[in-house]
Amino acid sequence: MGHGQDNSRPEPDQVLADMASYVTDYSVDSELAYETARYCLMDTIGCGMLALNYPACTKLLGPVVPGAEMEGGVRVPGTSFRLDPVTAAFNIGCMIRWLDYNDTWLAAEWGHPSDNLGAILAAADYASKVRQAAGQPPLVMRDVLTAMIKAHELQGVMALENSFNRVGLDHVVLVKVASTAVATGLLGGTKDEITQALSHAWIDGHALRTYRHAPNTGSRKSWAAGDATSRALRLSLIVLRGEMGYPSALSAKGWGFYDVLFKGKPFSLSRPYGSYVMEHVLFKISFPAEFHAQTAVESAIALHPHVADRLDEIARITITTHESAIRIIDKKGPLHNPADRDHCLQYMTAIGLLHGSLTADHYEDEAAADPRVDRLRNLMEVKERADFTVDYLDPDKRSIANSVQVFFTDGSATDDVLTEYPIGHRRRRDEGIPLLKKKFESNLLTRFSAEQTARITAVCEDPQLLEPMSVSAFLELFAP
Repeated sequence: MGHGQDNSRPEPDQVLADMASYVTDYSVDSELAYETARYCLMDTIGCGMLALNYPACTKLLGPVVPGAEMEGGVRVPGTSFRLDPVTAAFNIGCMIRWLDYNDTWLAAEWGHPSDNLGAILAAADYASKVRQAAGQPPLVMRDVLTAMIKAHELQGVMALENSFNRVGLDHVVLVKVASTAVATGLLGGTKDEITQALSHAWIDGHALRTYRHAPNTGSRKSWAAGDATSRALRLSLIVLRGEMGYPSALSAKGWGFYDVLFKGKPFSLSRPYGSYVMEHVLFKISFPAEFHAQTAVESAIALHPHVADRLDEIARITITTHESAIRIIDKKGPLHNPADRDHCLQYMTAIGLLHGSLTADHYEDEAAADPRVDRLRNLMEVKERADFTVDYLDPDKRSIANSVQVFFTDGSATDDVLTEYPIGHRRRRDEGIPLLKKKFESNLLTRFSAEQTARITAVCEDPQLLEPMSVSAFLELFAP
């Protein structure tokens, strides 16, 4: 007698159902989350405007093929492009992430939850146009902020205890999943349709991390999130046309995500979805550096006045750090491109010591050609301190500690300068927010006149003006 497999259709995996329920049923009541989301919106779009000054980024923008623009399509901020929503999501996501300057979430998995804004803005603008054509009111920026809070939460809670990097997968898998969930909701999807779309997001092919690590570090890491957001929106639209989902996409024996890509382990999700992640997200405020190096750069900049006149006397440099920094950005040997340099702990620290600052231009070839940079890199020793690693994972601390000390040939040394929490940390919000606003304005001024910058800033800084504004009207503020 045969032993055929049971082909009964199971109930959806609980992980999928819980994500969909959160999107449709959870009411965000945290004013702190909304305030932080507004600052996150400002910072994220500002990063995109700054990126438009770099040809390596702008060459990837626009329609997939020349001339394939869309009248009445989604406005890509800072450009003249109006595109279909899937392509617009790629464009916006690419701009946001290009300079590695938008927000960060660090836990068992790392990532940048504001990457989801590419899908959120594109879906919200497209949905608004569809609604208005049907005589319904458009979505407004309060809806965008809510979607941002929920996308941050979906990505960040999943990242707390589940490490995708340890199985070789890039963190943009979580961007694709979170964007799929909230975009389907913005487009009017039901709880069941969101569940089905999420199944597709988990089944989808997933990016390997090799483009973030030696010896293959390259610019794909700057457009990978745009790729993830555009794919998310595509999957949402497919499901909303009636395409079926796959209820055990995660748990199917032998064929599901757990068995194929996660070493047979189900996800660990001990924290319920709320607004925790947005409230605690990390901002990159002072300089565009991979976040595990932010505090090392702060320490290096603090040491700059003490070493600037003694560079030739430096005998060695120690960087004391946490395990994740060593695994991701501890790098020796030649650095081949800006993407390679902004993921090298030693390079970023050397720039801070040399210049007392770090900007996106410091990753370009001209700055890297300074022979003093590699000389300092070659003098550096990187070592782990166990309590730094423990505090990095502590949910009540979430520190990202680094210390830097410089030793001279005469036997003297600088202080060992420790920075435990970067300026973008929640523990330093009072110090950081005024600087974040200044960063936003400075980034806008690289693209717009002072008058247009002032108009945009006035709207973004006032929730009474921002939140009731239609998504389309908001995007038109950024027309060149």
